[in-house]
Amino acid sequence: MKFSKLLIIALSAVILSCKSEPKEVGEINTERIPVDTNLKEDAEFSEFIKPYKEHLNATLDSTLAYNPDLLSKNDGDLNTAIGNLMADAVLIQSNPVFKKRTGKNIHMVLLNHGGIRAAIPAGNVTSRTAYQIMPFENEIVIAELTGKKVKEMLKYLEKAKSAHPVSGIKILANKNYKTINATINEKEIEDDNTYFIATSDYLVNGGDNMAFFNNPVNLYRIDYKIRNAMIDYFKKIDTVQAKIDDRYIRD
Repeated sequence: MKFSKLLIIALSAVILSCKSEPKEVGEINTERIPVDTNLKEDAEFSEFIKPYKEHLNATLDSTLAYNPDLLSKNDGDLNTAIGNLMADAVLIQSNPVFKKRTGKNIHMVLLNHGGIRAAIPAGNVTSRTAYQIMPFENEIVIAELTGKKVKEMLKYLEKAKSAHPVSGIKILANKNYKTINATINEKEIEDDNTYFIATSDYLVNGGDNMAFFNNPVNLYRIDYKIRNAMIDYFKKIDTVQAKIDDRYIRD
């Protein structure tokens, strides 16, 4: 018992002797350095990264496909050629991944009009093109929603009056944007059915006030960025054939 007490006292002494003196910050100096043309280039650093920069640019600028006409997100009313291209690419590329993991198929895609950050000019399509259209790190997620939630989505689209990219769904609205008819894979939307909707993690987390994504039946992540899906899609095709169609129109 005495030995234990002596051991505790000895260990306490060692621990106390190891404690360092408290340190205080004496002074902090800061300087704002503007990043502009007046900032001199570091020649040594530039030379070091040069081969990596050249390799990256060669990769980004290698031709993946050809686009015959300028595609802009401002070229349509409720659907645009570039939006249709984007939504279709997400559906085509993500469905095999989702089906392999779950045994189920994606019913439709919904993205946001504001997420299209650049046009696609006529000419060669490259990986850089995909980075310009989708510079964000948004990933594809699949939300399982009830038919009632899908109908809430239709109400949202009525109020949005915008060409949010869709695929797999067909919507006919009147001149005032009210939905007249909507079908998914040519079938009426049933309240008690559930539907697998591919979208972005930004939207399911409340982006663009898409509240109908709240509390989904299930949410599936497939570890696939929208941008990467577009690059993979471009690699599969020879010529871009995107166009405005009747997937979402006003009567």
